[in-house]
Amino acid sequence: MSSNGGPRSGADEPTSFDLQPPNPPAAVPRPGNPYAAHTQVVPPRSQAEASASPGAPATAPATAPSPAAPDPGAGRLIAGRYRLVARLGHGGMGTVWRAEDETVGREVAVKEPRVPDHLPERERANAFERMRREARAAARLDHPAVVGVHDVAVVDGQPWIVMELVRGRSLGDALQEGTLSAREAARIGLEVLGALEAAHAAGVLHRDVKPDNVLLGRHDRVVLTDFGIAQIEGETSLTDTGGFVGSPEYIAPERVLGQRPGPASDLWSLGVVLYAATEGVSPFRRSNTPATLQSVLNATPAPPAAAQGPLAEAITGLLDKDPARRPDAARVRALLDAAANPPAPPPTQVVRLDRPEEPGAAPASRWSVRLGRNAWIALGAAVVAAAVASYLVVADPFAGPLPDGWKTPHEKKLAATLAVPEGYKRTAPEEADQHWVTYTDESGAVWISLSLDKKAEDTTGDIAGSAAAEMYDDDGKFKESGEFDLSMPPESPKTDPKETEYRGGKSAENTVVYTTTDSQNPRPRELRIFYYRTTAGDMYKLTVSYPGKGDFTERGREVASTAVANLDIDGT
Repeated sequence: MSSNGGPRSGADEPTSFDLQPPNPPAAVPRPGNPYAAHTQVVPPRSQAEASASPGAPATAPATAPSPAAPDPGAGRLIAGRYRLVARLGHGGMGTVWRAEDETVGREVAVKEPRVPDHLPERERANAFERMRREARAAARLDHPAVVGVHDVAVVDGQPWIVMELVRGRSLGDALQEGTLSAREAARIGLEVLGALEAAHAAGVLHRDVKPDNVLLGRHDRVVLTDFGIAQIEGETSLTDTGGFVGSPEYIAPERVLGQRPGPASDLWSLGVVLYAATEGVSPFRRSNTPATLQSVLNATPAPPAAAQGPLAEAITGLLDKDPARRPDAARVRALLDAAANPPAPPPTQVVRLDRPEEPGAAPASRWSVRLGRNAWIALGAAVVAAAVASYLVVADPFAGPLPDGWKTPHEKKLAATLAVPEGYKRTAPEEADQHWVTYTDESGAVWISLSLDKKAEDTTGDIAGSAAAEMYDDDGKFKESGEFDLSMPPESPKTDPKETEYRGGKSAENTVVYTTTDSQNPRPRELRIFYYRTTAGDMYKLTVSYPGKGDFTERGREVASTAVANLDIDGT
C-alpha cells in the first residue's frame, strides 16, 4: 500500500531495519526531508487508536491529547462496505485512507482518486485510467513483496483501489534517520528484486522504483508498492509525446531519452535505491529537474564507499548507462545474496593441554598437547610453561600480540599473512594479474587492504617511480618531501610520513587526514598506510581506512596499529 506522500498521522512502529524512528508530533512534516513530497508511513494501530476518533494520532501521547478534528470524509461508506476511518497520506494521484471492510471485518487501505477539477476531461480520464492500471498491475502479481489488491470499487465513475494495509514505514522515511548497513540494504534489495522479477515475468514494468515506494513492514517484511504508473505489456502509453512519469533521479537513462523501457530500466532504479540506502544520498539528485535528468544521462557517480564487495559490484553494474551491459536479475540476485549472507568466519582453533583421556571423555583436538602425570612431575611448572609458550608460537605466530576476536588469514596470492578482526568480509579480484585483498567490517566504516606490485610484472617502471617507493630510496635516504599519489581530492590532505623498520629492513608509514568530496555529505576520513619494498623490488602497501571523527575513530586507529604490527610477509 502506498500513500504517495503526506504528513505522518502518528508514531512509527520500531522495526528491525537498523533504524529506530523518533516520535514527531502528528501532522508536522520534518524539515530537510529530500523525500518529503512522497514520504509514506502507515503507523501501527494501537489500543489507544482503536478508541480514538477518526483522524486522531495513531498512538496515545504521554500527556492528555487535545481533541483532534476528524478528517473530512471520515465515516463515509464506499461501495456499501468500506468505511473510511482516517487519512494516511496523499500525493499527486490520490489520497490513501485507512478503512474498515465491514463485510469481512478487516482493516484495509483505500486509495481515493485525486484529480484537480480544472483539468480537461481527457487528462482526468487519463488519471483514472492510470489508477485502474495500478490495480490491474498489482492484482495480477503473486509475490509476498508486492502489495495485495483486494478490490476496485467504482464510485461515480472513479476507481477506488482497495489494498492490504501494510503497517510500518517507507524506506524513504527510514533513510531520513541514517543509512543502512550493506548487509541490510542487500536484504531489502533482494525482496524488491523478487517483486520486480514477478512483475517482469507477468509483463509488467513498475517504472517508479524509489525508496518511498518500498515499505518496511512488521516481521521484517519488505513490500514494493505503487504500480500506479506501471506499464502493462501491449498497452498504449498514457503519457503525451515527449512526456514521462516517474521520479527524475530514479529514472533510467533510456527512459529520459524516450527509448522503450524494459526490465533493465527497473533494475537501474533498484541500483539507485541501493546507492542511496548505503551512501545516504541519491547519486543523481540535483537542484532542479532538468539538472537531475542531465546527471542521469551524463554523470558518473562516485564509487560506493560504504558498500563493498558484492554489493558494490551490484550497484556499479546496475548504474551502467547502457541497459545491455547491466547485469540481469539472476546475477544481481547472486551478488545481493552474497552481500546479505556473508560466509561465516572459520572456527578458531584452540590449543589445549589435556590429561590422558578417561573413559567417556571427549577426544582431544588435533592441536592438543598431551602430557602425562609423570611428565608434569618431571618437567616442573616452569619447564611446562616454557614448552607451552614455544608451542603457541609455532602453532600461531600471532597468538601472542593479537587481541581477542582477531584472525590471521594467509593470502597465498600475496605471499603474506594479515591480521584482521573476526567478522570482517573478504573481497579479492578474480584477475590473475591483480594482487590485492580487502577486509571490511559490516558497517563499512573500517576497512583493511593489502596490495602487492610485483617488479617482475612491472613493464612501465611504475613501481620504481611510484610515490610509495619514493618515500625511501635504494640508498636508504628517507624523503619526507616526496610527492604522494594518494588519489585524494584536489585539496591537499594532511599527511604525516615517517621512516620505520620492518623485520630489520627499511619501511615507511604515512597517516593521511582528509575530507571526502564524492557526495553531498562530506565526511572526515583518516588513512594509515604502510609501505615495504622487498629485496627483490616487490612493493607491499597496507592501508587501513576509518572515520576521521566520531565513535569509530579510536577503533579504527586500534585496528590500524594491530594490522600493521602483525603483517607477516613470507620470506621476511
